Parts: sequence; C-alpha cells; structure tokens
Amino acid sequence: MAHEHKLEIFRGLLKFKSNITKIWGVLIILSIVTIIEVWLGIIKPEFLTEGRFMRMKLLNWVFILLTIFKAYYITWDFMHMRDEVKGLRRAVVWTGIFLILYLVFILLTEGDYIFDVYDTGFQSWDF
Repeated sequence: MAHEHKLEIFRGLLKFKSNITKIWGVLIILSIVTIIEVWLGIIKPEFLTEGRFMRMKLLNWVFILLTIFKAYYITWDFMHMRDEVKGLRRAVVWTGIFLILYLVFILLTEGDYIFDVYDTGFQSWDF
C-alpha cells in the first residue's frame, strides 16, 4: 500500500492538486526567501546595518533566521517530516534546534572574544 503524502503546505493554507505542482510551489517559496536574502545582502539597509543585538548587526540576525527557516522547511517538506509520528518529528527538530542554538552561542562567544582582542590592541600572533 503506497503512502499518500499531503499536498498542502503552511498547515493547509496552500493546497496543491498534484505532487508536481507542490514541488513547484515549494521551489517558488524557497526561491523567494533566497531572493530576499540576496537582495538584503546587496542593498544592506541602513536600519539593519546600524542596529545591533548581542554585538552583532541586525542584518546578520536576519540572515541567520532566514537560513534556519529554509533549513527547517526543507527538512519538513522534502524529508517528509510532516508525515512522521510526533515523537520522531520532535526528536529530529529539537535536536536540530539545540545544535543550531549551540553553534550560534559558540560563534558569538568566540567572535566576541576575538573582537575584544583586536579592539584592545592586537600586537601579533604568538604561536
């Protein structure tokens, strides 16, 4: 017995008639998010480059959030996580969220340390 995949995305807000139209819809959604990322990278709006949160530009936070959205959506749709049981979905998604948050914490902590070293009078590397 073949398993039927759901032909809807965004919790049923968009419904498709076939798998082919769904693939095109997902491609369009991911393309729009990518176009927004590229556009923000080229334009670099002042209000996003001047404002800071945790010593990092708001534009960088926008890139991180959009990338996490794309990664989550690809996992949810192309890896068919929406069709799995709740326990497996939670195990995969929560593990990914924990690892992403841990990576962001490490990057911010180490980046802040390196910024402070350069900011307070970096002399030379002493290896």
